[in-house]
Amino acid sequence: MFNIVLFEPEIPPNTGNIIRLCVNAGSYLHIIKPMAFSLDEKAVRRSGMDYRAIAQVKTYECYEEFLKLCKPARIFAVTTKAKTLYHQQTFMKGDFFVFGPETRGLPKEILERKDNESLIRVPMVKNNRSINLANTVSIILYEAWRQINFENGQ
Repeated sequence: MFNIVLFEPEIPPNTGNIIRLCVNAGSYLHIIKPMAFSLDEKAVRRSGMDYRAIAQVKTYECYEEFLKLCKPARIFAVTTKAKTLYHQQTFMKGDFFVFGPETRGLPKEILERKDNESLIRVPMVKNNRSINLANTVSIILYEAWRQINFENGQ
């Protein structure tokens, strides 16, 4: 289906919520290290509930390893710095959505990569920093899934 990529996540409950979201949307979760926590931490388990056991989660030592092993055809980097809004894109099964760490977002070297299909963002009121990571992932993942008519959903 779709692929969610968390680059250096920092807040355990966000990752737990995203694990649960990915399971319920039939999507894969890719995590780029370093992480500020362990996937076995209580906060991840609590927010991810029992979904961790059935989630499709892979971890990678660095972004380059992720690219080498996954060979993504289309990457959408999600950033508050993008000009393009998420709903202005056409998504396809297999797309990868890359999200940065909660406190600093994606680094410049990832945002400027030529293999990015597009930089996208979720609109919000002016002069605010960002929306919660798990909420942002939900917004974008469900728009992508909507575009393919919620295939395999009920």
